[in-house]
Amino acid sequence: MADEKIKHLEMIQNIVTRMNTNSFQMKGWMVVIVSALLAIYADNNNGLYALFALIPTVIFWGLDAYYLWQERKFRGLYNDVAGITKNNKITLFAMRPDLYTGGKYSYWNVLFSTTIVWVYLPVALILLVIFFFLTPKV
Repeated sequence: MADEKIKHLEMIQNIVTRMNTNSFQMKGWMVVIVSALLAIYADNNNGLYALFALIPTVIFWGLDAYYLWQERKFRGLYNDVAGITKNNKITLFAMRPDLYTGGKYSYWNVLFSTTIVWVYLPVALILLVIFFFLTPKV
């Protein structure tokens, strides 16, 4: 394999790693913020804090899906540059994730993918249960 091609693959892999790190950080920040709001809820027993915790959950869900979406596109680019798939549209050192659309490269497909849904949906459901069933009504 040519040195230029190896360098191109390294550049793409660095981007994939960065997107993966960002995705991991979104999960961490969501846990920290939701935990802080639930601690405030536990202190004053005001169900609105549990409801407010849904906002960062949904925001981080969307951001995490965005980073995973970009990661999938760059993995597609990596596979094409490496010759794993038969796409000849990629020129040397081209960074064109916009060529990958639809199917597994769709944002909506990623938003509801197993790796995303099983993190954020349980948190959202727990927050809704706390708000609607565990908060004393005045």
